Amino acid sequence: MSDANVCLLLGATGVGKTLLINVHGSVEFDSLPATLPTVGTNLTDLTMKKKKVTVRELGGCMSPIWPSYFKDCSSLIFMVDSANIAQVSSSCIQLLSVLSAKPLCNASVLILFNKRDVPCIMSPTEMKSLFRMDDITASATQPVSVLELSARSGQGLQEVLSWLESIAVK
Repeated sequence: MSDANVCLLLGATGVGKTLLINVHGSVEFDSLPATLPTVGTNLTDLTMKKKKVTVRELGGCMSPIWPSYFKDCSSLIFMVDSANIAQVSSSCIQLLSVLSAKPLCNASVLILFNKRDVPCIMSPTEMKSLFRMDDITASATQPVSVLELSARSGQGLQEVLSWLESIAVK
């Protein structure tokens, strides 16, 4: 895979990683595929401005072995279920662990707050405050971008693809 950019797609179980990689080229959001939590890994190849990006989704249950995949990646997407407040603190801890890994010190990072279409008792601003986004972006050695997304409706998907395109041309 040395001729391609490898982007890791990480996050807790059930945050929407599989749905995101299944709908990246879909226009028919009314007929989305049913998904199950990934136990293992999924690979999806995307071509961005004539450059290949391999998105490697790692199941949330595999978080203890995520570090074994870090050395092969040039970028990282970390997904958070913004409708699951109980999961936010554990996701924050997972992200901090990932960002502190030496092999990822130069990786481009995208933090995706997914499920923005699901009713939630917290506003996006309150969610990012609870997640401590300002502290995370200030202390990270990597360039960190933050986007909101609904993988189910496709809202925000174009911005995610634009981010992937921007890191693919580097």
